[in-house]
Amino acid sequence: MSGKVLIYGGSGAVGSASARLLKEMGYDLHLVGSGEEKLRKIAEELGAGMSVADLRDPASFKRITEEAGKELAGLVYAVGTINLKSLRRLEEADFMEDFRLNALGAVMAVQAAAAALKKHQSASVVLYSSVAVQQGMAMHASLSMCKGAVEGLVRSLAAELAPQIRVNAIAPSLLQDSDLSSAIIKSPEAVEALGKTHALKRLGKAQDIASLTAFLISDQADWMTGQIIGVDGGRSVIQV
Repeated sequence: MSGKVLIYGGSGAVGSASARLLKEMGYDLHLVGSGEEKLRKIAEELGAGMSVADLRDPASFKRITEEAGKELAGLVYAVGTINLKSLRRLEEADFMEDFRLNALGAVMAVQAAAAALKKHQSASVVLYSSVAVQQGMAMHASLSMCKGAVEGLVRSLAAELAPQIRVNAIAPSLLQDSDLSSAIIKSPEAVEALGKTHALKRLGKAQDIASLTAFLISDQADWMTGQIIGVDGGRSVIQV
C-alpha cells in the first residue's frame, strides 16, 4: 500500500493512533492539528508532514491541502467536540461551534482535497459520527445534530464521488482515552460504571477506532462506500 494520507486531528488520540497504523502499512502522512508542539512531536516520530491550523478559519482547508501535496490516497477527519448540556442550557453559539467543527469542517476538508484524492487510483475518506445519532441520549442534542449531518454527508459524498473516492464513517461510543472524554470521565470508578452500560462491559479505546480507520483507508476495503459503521461495544443495538 502506498500514497499519502491527510489526517485532520493528527495529534489527537484517534488521529495519532490511526497515523501510526497507517505508517506501519506503508503510507506517507500529513498531519493537521491546532497545537504546534504536540503535533510536531508526533510528526517527527512518524516522519510526517504537518500543518498547524485553526479549522474555524475556512481558508485553512485550501492551505492544508496545498501543503499536503497534489495527490492523496486518503483523508481522515478525526476532529470532534463533546458539548453535553441540557436543551435549556444550549445556546446558538454552542450549536454553531459543534456544527462548524464536526460537520462543516468535514465537508470543507473533503471539498478542498477532492482534486488531489481523484488523482489516486483508489482513494478513501473516513469521517466520524457517534453512537448518539442512532441511540437517543439525553444532553446530546447538539452532538447528535451535527453528527447526524455527518452521516447524511457520508452517503451523499459516497454517491457523488464514486467510483474514484470511497467515503465511509465510523460511529464510536465513548472512548476512555480520547482527549474529549476527560471532560466526562473523572475517575476509574466512572470508567467502570460507564463501561457496564455496554454489552462488552468496557469503554472503547482509540486503538479500537484506529484499527477500523486504517482498514477503511486501505485497499482491503475497496468495495465499501457510503457505510456508517458502529464501533461501540454493542451500545447502539444491544440493550444492557
